[in-house]
Amino acid sequence: MPLLNFGQPSNGVMQMSYVVKDIRRAIHEWIEKLNVGPWFLLEHFTGERPVYRGRPSTADVAIAMSFAGHMNIELIQPNDNNPSVYKECIESRGYGFHHWGVASADVDADIKRYEAMGMELAFRAGVPTGGDVAYMDTHGSMPGFVEVIATNPLMERVFGGFYGAALNWDGSDPIRPFAQGCPVEIDVPISV
Repeated sequence: MPLLNFGQPSNGVMQMSYVVKDIRRAIHEWIEKLNVGPWFLLEHFTGERPVYRGRPSTADVAIAMSFAGHMNIELIQPNDNNPSVYKECIESRGYGFHHWGVASADVDADIKRYEAMGMELAFRAGVPTGGDVAYMDTHGSMPGFVEVIATNPLMERVFGGFYGAALNWDGSDPIRPFAQGCPVEIDVPISV
């Protein structure tokens, strides 16, 4: 099975994500209770061309990423009350597990594949690591969304940078700017 440069399958689960009420508090809990860090924090993110349930989206979230072994861990905090896949989850199930991120070499083909399984495209947006992410609504057949994540050389370098930081982490500088974890310069679209 081909692997991404941070050890996860190139066509399988590479990320587990959680919606949280307070991202800094959640980061400290992951550090103190699970020894996961450092965390790379993006205070505001809307995505490029975001579409939620067929309509343009204006939802703004904070995102933090780290690694536990080879698994990317993502924490997401809504920054507003605009409709989103994150607010939807919080309103129906509360804070906690949100989605599995699945690596994809072809997001459009994987959307069709998941739709053939009875899932529905709930959210799609461009991301700074190139390509799109697409959240598939499992309609309760699984306890969360499936996020299809475009893989490409830039994405692997960025996630590989986060992974490398986790491997070498000595406990210092536990919360870092998202861009600091990127071994290459990327444009990070933020809401103003």
